[in-house]
Amino acid sequence: MIRKLILASLLAPASLAAQELPTAAYLPLDMATKAAQAALGACAADGYSVSVAIVARDGATKVHLKADDSGPHTVGSAQGKAFTSASMGRDTAGLANFIGENPQHNGLRYMDRRMVIQGGGLPIRIGGALVGGIGVGGAPGGHLDEACARAGLDAIGAE
Repeated sequence: MIRKLILASLLAPASLAAQELPTAAYLPLDMATKAAQAALGACAADGYSVSVAIVARDGATKVHLKADDSGPHTVGSAQGKAFTSASMGRDTAGLANFIGENPQHNGLRYMDRRMVIQGGGLPIRIGGALVGGIGVGGAPGGHLDEACARAGLDAIGAE
């Protein structure tokens, strides 16, 4: 009996600590791939050759698709928009407007060399959790890039 009590008291702190570990939502690769394909398809249906990037919450690239005849600049554009949306937790067009209306915050553009603050990047939220960002580059306008990114989010039920 005493042995059981001693053993239980020794194990209790370890199991309690394990229960207190943080957990975090993440974007699985299959969902990231599905979102990228949907965004690329939406732009292709409208006649735009683009690149689509999906990054995880930490900014690491999970998926990058580049249409066959898209320009070389679209790669960095899409990745930068996705990175910015994941990092800042907001859409890149809204962030560009915010900076335009508040020039004292122009320094946001230079916080990280990977940031691209132009329309076409959206945060990926699932169940309220920020799990990454999607960026599209190559359509003739940020609002068109953003519409394709939105199609990608819709394909996976993201907010």
